[in-house]
Amino acid sequence: MFETLKNAWKVKEIRKKLLFTVFIVIIYRLGGFIPVPFLDATAIGQMIGDSGNIFNYLNVLSGGTFSRATLLCLSISPYINAQIIIQLLTFAIPALERLAKEGESGRVKLDMITKYTTLGIALFQSWAYYLTLKNAGSLTYSSGFSKVMAEIVIIACFTAGAMLVIWLGAQIDKHGIGNGVSMLLFAGIVADLPNSFGSTFGALAETGNPFNIALIPIIIVLFVLMIAFIVFMDNAERRISIQYAKRVVGRKMYGGQSTYLPIKIAMAGVLPIIFAMSFMSIPQTIEMFTGEPKSGFWAGFMRLFNTTHPFYATLYFILIIAFSYFYVTMQYNPVEIANNLRQNNGAIPGIRPGKPTSDYITRVLSKLILIGAIFLGIVALFPIIFAQITKVPGLALGGTSILIVVSVALETVRQLESQLMMRHHKGFLE
Repeated sequence: MFETLKNAWKVKEIRKKLLFTVFIVIIYRLGGFIPVPFLDATAIGQMIGDSGNIFNYLNVLSGGTFSRATLLCLSISPYINAQIIIQLLTFAIPALERLAKEGESGRVKLDMITKYTTLGIALFQSWAYYLTLKNAGSLTYSSGFSKVMAEIVIIACFTAGAMLVIWLGAQIDKHGIGNGVSMLLFAGIVADLPNSFGSTFGALAETGNPFNIALIPIIIVLFVLMIAFIVFMDNAERRISIQYAKRVVGRKMYGGQSTYLPIKIAMAGVLPIIFAMSFMSIPQTIEMFTGEPKSGFWAGFMRLFNTTHPFYATLYFILIIAFSYFYVTMQYNPVEIANNLRQNNGAIPGIRPGKPTSDYITRVLSKLILIGAIFLGIVALFPIIFAQITKVPGLALGGTSILIVVSVALETVRQLESQLMMRHHKGFLE
């Protein structure tokens, strides 16, 4: 990876893209320290630090800005939720389904619809976050006309910050390296990881318990092993053999070569985990409006969605599997692949062209999706289970963070390698 970065830095055009990406990331991080007027975020910072709810996850995604209630505290969560909604509606609304099949023009229109949906969700989440801050006692003004003006300013700042994040991500897509939104998500998590691990190790060391102190090197080893496991699974793929038939055109013979169709095991990437976490955040979002119930049915219901509860882990794992199948089914069309193979005189050895080929690819996909979903579930749930067994604070959502960071880093390196190959390929004499 470091060799790829070194070679990429030598190419002027790629170096400009890298510098532009770093510049946008710096702006994003600086925006995370701009305070929103009329707020004292001390109360909500304490609430997030002392709880095991979804606020911890949102705080990790935003790089710690959620707990500080700054301009960019919503980060990319409204955009992620908007993507989930639009992708689900693509199957339910024929007009959106037609747009999805129109190629580049349809994709642009869907992207615009997603951005408008993001604006609506950002307004909703800003209002919900405002109510949370109000319940936490973090408002400077709490009555009269000043309270109304403060509410308008706070909600407007949160909404504008969320839309600014989307614009910054779009600039990276156009002029930088990697996927813009993913790079900002990567930057936020990486910026908060030292603080997260530092607080965890510090808490363990302060106890003076030999068992807790012995856990520090164990956690470091597990951290390294988890990274190695993620890299291995990210590069793992199933290769389906493809044989192209020979054909004669004039005096020349074409085809006859053998190749393979690569299918990644973790083809859905980290999106199923993000989708599952967004779904699991719904009860906590409702709680922002209603306040925390003290007793009764709703108090017990809300406790089910605490990250320390077994129900949370079980439902989380099931949703990861479900969203893995949903995402891959939406992105991968076996019928289209089978038709392309037949049009190019290609076939899978031992499988007839047409429907038998698409059925075979579908069966292979089903097995690979299940393996990939279980892999994502293990990465997401292992830190939660480990934290419950050892009572280590601050690691309940570490697996998701590590998976996002490693996945984005590997994908960015692949893009750099592809751009290097385009600009510096070996000649036939080398």
